[in-house]
Amino acid sequence: MSERPPDAPGPYARGGRTQPAVDPATEAFVAHRNLLFTVAYEMLGSAADAEDVLQETWLLWAGVDLDAVRDQRAYLVRITTRQALKRLRTLGRRRESYVGPWLPEPLLTAPDVAEDVELAESVSMAMLLVLETLSPTERAVFVLREVFDLDYDEIAEGVGKNQAAVRQIAHRARSHVAARRPRDAVSPDQTRDALHAFRQAVETGDLQHLLDVLAPDIVFLADGGGLKQAALTPIVGADHVAHVLSRITPTVSLEPAHVNGHPALIARVDGHVDTVITVRIDDGLVTGLYAVRNPEKLSRMERETTVTR
Repeated sequence: MSERPPDAPGPYARGGRTQPAVDPATEAFVAHRNLLFTVAYEMLGSAADAEDVLQETWLLWAGVDLDAVRDQRAYLVRITTRQALKRLRTLGRRRESYVGPWLPEPLLTAPDVAEDVELAESVSMAMLLVLETLSPTERAVFVLREVFDLDYDEIAEGVGKNQAAVRQIAHRARSHVAARRPRDAVSPDQTRDALHAFRQAVETGDLQHLLDVLAPDIVFLADGGGLKQAALTPIVGADHVAHVLSRITPTVSLEPAHVNGHPALIARVDGHVDTVITVRIDDGLVTGLYAVRNPEKLSRMERETTVTR
C-alpha cells in the first residue's frame, strides 16, 4: 500500500473496460478523509499538522485486518484521535516558545459550510481559540461529543479512558466552553456587516465608522510568528485598535472571503495573500479581531478546504 494517504479513489470500471478495483482500505479511507481531516484540524488548529495526522492514520489503517473491523468510520476516527492527541501534547510545548500571539491556521472554505451552523461555529477562529484553553483530552472529548456526536464508548476508546471518566470530562469541557464561547449565535449578515465597516474604514480612513462597531473592550490579536511584523501582545480597547488599523497602507487590497465557515477578509499586497482577518461578535459588536500574518499559515488560502462531519 502507498505510504501517502490517498486523496481520491483509484481506477474503476468505465467505458465498458474493467479497471483495477480500489482496495477496500483505500476506499474506506477516501470515503472518510474529509471527516478525519476536520476531526484532526479541530483538535489541533493547524491544517499542516492535521495532514500529518492523516498520514499517520493512513499508515496505521493500511495494516489493519478489515475483517475484524465492525465500524470502519468509528475505527478511523479512533486512530485519528489518538494520533492527534499525541501531536497536540507536542504542540503545546512548541507553542510556549512561539513569537507573539498564536492563532489557528485559517482555511478558505465554501460558503455553504455556514448552512451547518454547529459545524461552522466549531471551526470558527473564535471557537478554536476557546478550545485552545482546554487540556488535550478535554478538547478531544468535547470535539468528538459536541461536534461529531460520537457515543461515549467510542470516545472512551479513542482517548484511552473509561466511559465514566469520559462523561465527567465532557461535562467539565462543556461548562468551560459555555463560559467562553460567543454569547449569541451570529448570523453571516452580522459578520459581513462588521467586516464591511472594517473594510470601508480602512479604505476611506473613516475610523469613526469602524469605532461604531467595535466593542469598547475589543481584543486584537495578530499572528506574525516572528516572520512578519505583528504586535507581540494583544491590543485591547477600541481606540487602541482603531489607531493600529489606521496605519494600514493604501497598497493593501481587502477582498471578502469565507474563512473557517464565516465571512472574512483577505488582505493582499501585490496580489499575494498577506493577512487573513476574521472577527468575533458578541451582542452585535466586534469583541475579537484576529489577523493571521504568519506566511507558514496561509497556504490554505488559495483553494477551498472541505470540512465536514
